[in-house]
Amino acid sequence: MLLNPVILSVVLLLILSICRINVVVALALSALAAGLCGGLGLDATLKAFTGGLGNGAEIALAYAMLGAFAVAIARSGITEWGAAQIISKLGTTPSPKRQAAVKATILLVIMTMAVMSQNLIPIHIAFIPILIPPLLGVLTDLKVDRRLVACIITFGLTTPYMALPVGFGSIFLNQLIYPNLTNNGLSIDINELPKAMLIPAVGMVVGLLIAVFFSYRKPRQYQASHVPGEVTEIKRPNWWVLLVSFLALAVAYYLQRSSDSVILGALAGFCVFIIGGVVPWKESQDAFTDGVRMMSLIGFIMITASGFAEVVKATGSVDALVQSLSADLGSKPVAAALMLLIGLFVTMGIGSSFSTVPIIATLYVPLCIHLGFSPLATAAIVGTAAALGDAGSPASDSTVGPTAGLNADGQHDHIRDSVLPTFLHFNLPLLAAGWIAAMVL
Repeated sequence: MLLNPVILSVVLLLILSICRINVVVALALSALAAGLCGGLGLDATLKAFTGGLGNGAEIALAYAMLGAFAVAIARSGITEWGAAQIISKLGTTPSPKRQAAVKATILLVIMTMAVMSQNLIPIHIAFIPILIPPLLGVLTDLKVDRRLVACIITFGLTTPYMALPVGFGSIFLNQLIYPNLTNNGLSIDINELPKAMLIPAVGMVVGLLIAVFFSYRKPRQYQASHVPGEVTEIKRPNWWVLLVSFLALAVAYYLQRSSDSVILGALAGFCVFIIGGVVPWKESQDAFTDGVRMMSLIGFIMITASGFAEVVKATGSVDALVQSLSADLGSKPVAAALMLLIGLFVTMGIGSSFSTVPIIATLYVPLCIHLGFSPLATAAIVGTAAALGDAGSPASDSTVGPTAGLNADGQHDHIRDSVLPTFLHFNLPLLAAGWIAAMVL
């Protein structure tokens, strides 16, 4: 089982990433390793890899459009003015109590927005390049560890869809988990799924609390974009700029919700800024280019990750990995642990918990039924195995998204500051919580 191409390629991906090899290069090399170890041969591996690249084109273009939209918002001055208002609350010599209050408020707002992006306002990671970059100066003044911010955002992007059947949670629980359970022979009430995922969600909460109150509690220095405590005079945007900005945000939100297209929403919002004159027509090319440049690495990561996932699927090694469990299942505790671990490797390789569900449910559900797991325990195993790795995968948008915002000034490393912190604080507690759920439900 340890020589399975999925495990070998994911381990190679993690080793290369930790050694500070560019993530795109690491993904490409790991894809080649997966194909060659899986017996595809060089030609078939390259064909599968290049064939899968197109699957990431849509999200890459979405990132580019969001980057352009974020730059347009920034050029309107409303985010800079808002950030300046927050900085002004600190004063020239802010007291520790005032600093703590502002810090807690900012982090709470970020977490609330991340949670809402999965249900009440299901825009997923679209808020990150708009909300986070303008706050970097404030976070620098407050000496907030950006690894903590990455953990908070990732928590908000993953935990809600695991346990709340609203927005993306409705897709994950009702449209993916439920049909894949029932189609493979399990009888369970759809309303029971949130209950099955409650214990795993608690594991995520435990990981967040550890990150907030222990791991990243201490201040961390970053290169300041301005003198700490010094507030530059920034004029409040006039009523026309505010009106156009509000209209652009409203149009982008409405079109994104109605068409389910981030690309269309961001493009329309960008055009509203140009038509309204907030972004001058002659500067629109530069604004768009700046936005694409800001998001270019993220887009390439998602495109390459899609090629990697396609190679992994083409090898057929995922099915072989799951089937190899049958020789190692000595008891329920061992079986649950192995199924969760395999889910972790599969999701980290594919980079999407949503894509993992159909892959593992086909074999996990019959195994769970054969071993005597209850319907709730089976749902918890499948749901947790799929969610494992979403936080902590170098190719997951749950880690790529936070990096896109926090690295806007080049001071946040994707692997060391997003991937490793989220992996340690969420995957390990989720692994333990998922195992507990399988045992007690």
